[in-house]
Amino acid sequence: MRHPSSAQTLRARLGGRNIYLIGMMGCGKSRTGPPLAKELSYGFVDSDAVIEQLAGMSIEKIFAEEGERAFREVEEKVLNSIGQRHSLVVATGGGVVTRSENWGVLHQGIVVWLDPGRDRLLARLKSDEEQRPLLLSSDPVVAFDALMDERIPLYSEADLHLLVADESPELVASAILEGLIPLLRKTEDLGGPHTIGESCQD
Repeated sequence: MRHPSSAQTLRARLGGRNIYLIGMMGCGKSRTGPPLAKELSYGFVDSDAVIEQLAGMSIEKIFAEEGERAFREVEEKVLNSIGQRHSLVVATGGGVVTRSENWGVLHQGIVVWLDPGRDRLLARLKSDEEQRPLLLSSDPVVAFDALMDERIPLYSEADLHLLVADESPELVASAILEGLIPLLRKTEDLGGPHTIGESCQD
């Protein structure tokens, strides 16, 4: 990881702006967030965990009993609440980008798209015992590809696009910190999305 003084410099340049991690399910947002927050002396919030706590049920159960629309409404309220705070690394749900209203909150901070690529994502999801509500179909791969096609243009609105390999959350967090340096040197208009190559090989 970076030298402590470097992380402190980045923290100062961030000026309390939240960092929002976006990307498809299985991309590593919840695993990468804690080490990234630790490096910056930020707090960490997993928005899906907050939703489950407020609802008193799992994401899967919310989808099953109340439907996706109800879930998205709660997700929007939670994101708005998180956006009132500062100095946070936030792991968002994979579909948070599908509501245009959410971008008003996301763009108040720095938006980082974690992108392991389709094949890595599918491999991770197949080995993940957690049920993914939007993939509960007769052909999960077809459902996954449809979601990717819908969401990739939305993820592309991120300030930083990080292509990640199968590596530790600490290394991914370090790559994010490296990617933040050129962003934070720019003016208030961050100059559009930036793509960072894979930080290590398989």
